[in-house]
Amino acid sequence: MKALSLFTLVIFIFSCSSEENVSLTQLQDKVEVIRDKNGINHIFAQNEADLFFMQGYLAAKDRLFQFEIWRRQATGTLAEILGERELERDRGVRLFKFRGDKETELRHYHPRGVEIVDAFVAGINAYIDEANSNPELLPIEFQMLGIQPQPWTWEVVISRHQGLLENVSDELNISRVVSLIGSDEAKKLYYFHPNEPNLEIDPGIPQELLFKDILVPYEAFRTRVEFLPEDISPEYRGEQKEVKEALAALQKELKTTLEADAFAQGSNNWVLSGKKTASGLPYMANDPHRLQAAPSLRYWVHLSAPGWNVVGGGEPVIPGVSIGHNEHGAWGLTIFSTDNEDLRVYDINPENPLQYRFKGEWLTMNQIQDTILVKGQSPQLVIHNYTIHGPVTFIDEDLNKAVAVQCAWLEPGSAPYLASLKMDQSQNWDEFRDACTYNNIPAENMVWADKDGNIGWQATGIAPVRRGFSGLVATMGDGRYEWDGYLPIADRPHAYNPESGFIATANQNVAPENYSFPEALGYEWADNFRGERIKEVLSQDKKFTLVEMGALQNDYLSLPARQLLPYLTDLYFENEKVDSLRKGLLSWDFVLDPESIEAGIYVMWERILRKKALELAAPDEVRDLIGSIPMTRVIQWVENPEILFSTQAKSQRDQWLNDSFEEAINALEEKLGDNPASWQYGQKDYKHALIHHPLGRVVNQEWQSKLNAGPLPRGGYSYTPGANAYGDNNTSGASFRILVDTENWERTLGINTPGQSGDPESPFYKNLFSIWAKDEFVSIPFMKKSVESAAHSKQVFGPKKE
Repeated sequence: MKALSLFTLVIFIFSCSSEENVSLTQLQDKVEVIRDKNGINHIFAQNEADLFFMQGYLAAKDRLFQFEIWRRQATGTLAEILGERELERDRGVRLFKFRGDKETELRHYHPRGVEIVDAFVAGINAYIDEANSNPELLPIEFQMLGIQPQPWTWEVVISRHQGLLENVSDELNISRVVSLIGSDEAKKLYYFHPNEPNLEIDPGIPQELLFKDILVPYEAFRTRVEFLPEDISPEYRGEQKEVKEALAALQKELKTTLEADAFAQGSNNWVLSGKKTASGLPYMANDPHRLQAAPSLRYWVHLSAPGWNVVGGGEPVIPGVSIGHNEHGAWGLTIFSTDNEDLRVYDINPENPLQYRFKGEWLTMNQIQDTILVKGQSPQLVIHNYTIHGPVTFIDEDLNKAVAVQCAWLEPGSAPYLASLKMDQSQNWDEFRDACTYNNIPAENMVWADKDGNIGWQATGIAPVRRGFSGLVATMGDGRYEWDGYLPIADRPHAYNPESGFIATANQNVAPENYSFPEALGYEWADNFRGERIKEVLSQDKKFTLVEMGALQNDYLSLPARQLLPYLTDLYFENEKVDSLRKGLLSWDFVLDPESIEAGIYVMWERILRKKALELAAPDEVRDLIGSIPMTRVIQWVENPEILFSTQAKSQRDQWLNDSFEEAINALEEKLGDNPASWQYGQKDYKHALIHHPLGRVVNQEWQSKLNAGPLPRGGYSYTPGANAYGDNNTSGASFRILVDTENWERTLGINTPGQSGDPESPFYKNLFSIWAKDEFVSIPFMKKSVESAAHSKQVFGPKKE
């Protein structure tokens, strides 16, 4: 047996260390690529051009279908393959296209930004050419859809279509609510802070206009791409009834995510100084939260060449690493709430609808003519109109009004995450903070920890300065509500080596109370439950291990539960079963563990409590516009019922709690059966993770099992640091996590679900899913000898010899 084991080990080592030589015309020199056992590519190049060429080449090879759909979204060419239903999206993408020059745009991110992006795009196109020349290399999705990947350009890389943009859709909704019930009543239903916003709507904006579809092209290009059965070849399609049910479930999940999670989605990051760590040097932890998908939005890579040595994750379609570490420090990000859009309304000339009023004069809209190809139809001619503020989304000749969106992110240098290129080469805090000042979009909390013992935080993002108006409701575009430029990023909130020994952000308001530039600060932030729980743990007087930091990333203690459950103490239910379940909750530890029955009961109660809060507080005419009440508001009303109820506040509050609890028990009986022993939180019929491929709802059962990942039981929810979405399915949260001890880069831990590859036939497509679902991590090697020890395969790429 021992001899056999040794023989097997020798074969394994040989297979892992075997080399494959590949020639590529575009390379200048030899490039080594070692793929580790978890599917991460470690690229060792001898020059910068080859490094980024190989990053593009290998990312495209791993994620070719994801790249093609991204390209079509970025270029407004989805109607070519999906028909007329995508025409409005394509129009919107092109209307909001960045139209600046290449040099100004790409040099913003890095002194050699043009060369880096060109090399990256060349690598992508090299693999696209290779795959198109050898159709057997094309992943199955191309066969299903009957398409081929098309070449990239630099414009695809800098497209803003997937940027985390804010907040013109909210602005329209808030405007509608205010127009119906007034600003004072509207403020009660939201949780605006830290400052009091002005929600008064200019009398020049008619209510009738607000209730028309005035943002159609904007909202069309911001929505996710959804495939239908007719898009794919018949032999791959699912049964009609099953597909219909799956698509209905998708819409329900998205509604839950967009409404219930509206004030909870986000990310966590923190840095600890050495005085709070077991190693004596700083830690960095980051788990960005986005919609879960197969393949993941994130992609690990290690880039090594003269001047570059960085490992971490980012979006695979963007060069560089946005979250990770180099030889000097580690960094991570979360979103820092920033309103960089405004909804503008204009008076238009009754004699010429293309003229709008600005500062007492009639100005003529700029126009760009465009042609959109549509499957099964003749090409569609469209005209894009622009005012001095931005793209025009609606012209109403009956009301003599026009609507446009002013977008800070259409300024040069506002492509998502490309400023990471400068961060990747930072050697100390000053260099890193300077790199942060080039990060216009998305606005982020960037944290830093270095091997010299320093920790820091810099809020980034292009922030319009508004004086006298909030930007939360529509404004006239006649010149009275102009932005007073942009706040320099260096003036955004920041900190360096604080006395507390740590810095933590979780999308809550982390600006100092006396912050000097409130006019450039947003009003909409995530509820602070995740942030407060992280702060509570990190404030302990102890030396933390990296394993404990991983446990905090996956912490499932619910602060809302801790605040709400005491109000069950004095309630009583005549139904003995219901009252017994109430009593059982009073000794619960507030942890939303997958195995916990108490967690299952509490979460259902909280959901119904929130639903009833909306019914109690929001007038009928605005209920659909509000969607859901922020959890912070719900708890405020429970703790201070006189805010919500004008008479007999305490008794009405208790009735609300009572009714909600009884309804929750009934809902659980209907959902999971009469026996509470089967009500554990984490299960297929309750909290679970089922990650869908873009085609995973419309294909047959055989392909569903290959394309989708799950279901597996999960814990937590939106308000725990382990933020796994509010609904039953873990539709959002951290697909990517990283933990770094700056004392030793080889201790870095990470995860990426369901896997690194987007090819369903790859062994790295779903290999990390079960590890992630159990809240575990894999090791991320950095030194070349460590990478070689963890190798799954090795390839040597070199220039083609003539």
